[in-house]
Amino acid sequence: MNRQQDEQVQPGRGARAMEPNHGEKLHPATPNRPANTANALAPVPPALDVVDVHASFRERRSRLPVLNGLSLTVKQGEFVAIVGPSGCGKSTLFHIIGGLLKPQEGQVLMNGQHVTGQRGKISYMPQQPALFPWRTIEDNVLLAGEVATNAPPRAEALAEARKWLRSVGLAGFEQAYPHMLSGGMQQRAAFLRALLSPQELMLLDEPFSALDALTRSDMQRWLLDIWEQNRRSVLFITHNIEEALLLADRVYVLSNRPATVLHEVHVPFDRPRREEIAEESAFLERKRQIAQWMREEQQKARLS
Repeated sequence: MNRQQDEQVQPGRGARAMEPNHGEKLHPATPNRPANTANALAPVPPALDVVDVHASFRERRSRLPVLNGLSLTVKQGEFVAIVGPSGCGKSTLFHIIGGLLKPQEGQVLMNGQHVTGQRGKISYMPQQPALFPWRTIEDNVLLAGEVATNAPPRAEALAEARKWLRSVGLAGFEQAYPHMLSGGMQQRAAFLRALLSPQELMLLDEPFSALDALTRSDMQRWLLDIWEQNRRSVLFITHNIEEALLLADRVYVLSNRPATVLHEVHVPFDRPRREEIAEESAFLERKRQIAQWMREEQQKARLS
């Protein structure tokens, strides 16, 4: 493996640690909080801190556990990805972070403030573009600002939207309607709507899963370019391990339902990211390891 940079692969609570490889450091997966020292300046709080969250749903006369003491963090300006088995509770986690659901136990903090159960604190992009068909692309992009309480004046928001529409290749389509655009162009508009939201934290829920392989690859490169320009704090759900490693600074690997963090993988590759890193031995090693963890979880599910 190419060891030109420091790297860490961390197991979650109760997980079996990997054997150290070439001096690699292994630590439990816990929220990354700066240490307090008497003479140090107050640390910048994370953009998101999910602390020991438990959630379950009522199923007839019993309860179905979904999240089991799940903790994770997203630092300011960090891109974090989540991978895990289908149905493990990733979307439920997003609903809790967004305030649509309240956990039975645990807390959600943003910028050091308790926001558990509070809505309107995040910018969200779902799997499908979810553009309103009766609104133009320009008006769809402006929607997030229209519903926000701290939105800028419309003239200012419109000028900003038009600038970004040009930069993402949608110039000339401002007055078009969603059905007139390709799937990739609709996803760009949906992402731009989330990007222009006044909320700092962006939750992206498998935004490229419905795209064909070539369009998905184009969108990954496009997302990296756009993210480099503004460095928003991002939490990104995907089932694609290569996509997670290509985009993220860290990757959380979740267990089967009820989900907890099995491993936290630090991605050491320099930014801006190059597509070619997907062919490097260090990248392939991480991809194989995460795939193995996922297969082990699937095997557990089949045996349970």
